Amino acid sequence: MRRIVKIIGILLVVVIFLGTFYFLYSKSRKQPEVFNTQNPVQQTITQKTVATGSVVPRKEIEIKPQVSGIVEEVYLQAGEMVNTGDIIAKVQIIPDMVTLNSAESRVNRAKLNHEDAKIDYDRQKELFDKKVIAYEEYQKAQLAFNTSREELNAAENNLELIKKGVTKKSAQTTNTLIRSTIDGMLLDVPVEVGNSVIQANTFNAGTTIAIVADMTDMIFEGKVDETEVGKIREGMDIILTIGAIDNEKFDAKLTYLSPKGVEENGAIQFEIKADVNLKEGQFLRAGYSANASIVLEKREDVMAIPEGLLKFENGSSYVEIEVDSQIFEKRFVEVGLSDGINIEVTEGLTYDDKIKGEKIDPKKLKESSASKES
Repeated sequence: MRRIVKIIGILLVVVIFLGTFYFLYSKSRKQPEVFNTQNPVQQTITQKTVATGSVVPRKEIEIKPQVSGIVEEVYLQAGEMVNTGDIIAKVQIIPDMVTLNSAESRVNRAKLNHEDAKIDYDRQKELFDKKVIAYEEYQKAQLAFNTSREELNAAENNLELIKKGVTKKSAQTTNTLIRSTIDGMLLDVPVEVGNSVIQANTFNAGTTIAIVADMTDMIFEGKVDETEVGKIREGMDIILTIGAIDNEKFDAKLTYLSPKGVEENGAIQFEIKADVNLKEGQFLRAGYSANASIVLEKREDVMAIPEGLLKFENGSSYVEIEVDSQIFEKRFVEVGLSDGINIEVTEGLTYDDKIKGEKIDPKKLKESSASKES
């Protein structure tokens, strides 16, 4: 009995030893490498460069007052459409006291002169009617009377202009009414009732009453780096991507490339402009930030592979082609245009060739095999 137990114990030790040896051998044995393969595909390769900027109206006008004063009324608000001549706001003139006093004094003098001329005119007319004086004397008195009356009217109109910015005869053409000078949309009305405004002069640009723009004619304004400016030219197609608008792209055409660069953050930047082609129903708000993809070159329906599959040797490009199950050979190829992800292959491959790709993780390979068996 003891002998049997002893034999069983020895057998157990041997089994454990052999099992351990097999386990360690299995762990130490190198797993065969397995690689993915990919076939060339037919697709369009587009080489682009990107410029950052914003979308703005081509025609954007600042409306400024023709007189200084206080905003009395604001009739419209931002977002409304206006036509040329539409009234946006009204300004109440606050006259300068020195100018006002001078105008009032002029009116008073004109009244005195007019009254004096009227007295003389009436006297000369009475004498002329009695045929006491000649017509020439009467005509002089009449001219002096008419002149004094005209001067009085001019003085009163001048005083009215200083006080209200308008005369009674020209009430419809007053410069206290701020009107739009173009058709478009009110982008901003940065003043409120009670704000002081000043007219443009030699020393001041004047207060902006409103900003009006034609929102149907938009352009992209951006900048490109000096390393890219040599690759672009006027007339190139542009695809705009606007961060605030998802899943929609806008077509544009490059119309301007600045001849002079400007240094920004240590790099030389060149300004570009492009006409935005708005389709029916499309609307862009002024100031949207945008990225412009400028199409440098485009090849349609060409053989292409992922650029990461390419390898290089002595200045030449090659890929590894599967000639048997997981057996690969080197094949040199000629390549063309690249978009940074895929690259055109002009010679050396067919669409049936299988190109060596990334190595498959052994764990994922086992999981894939197990799932197929189940």
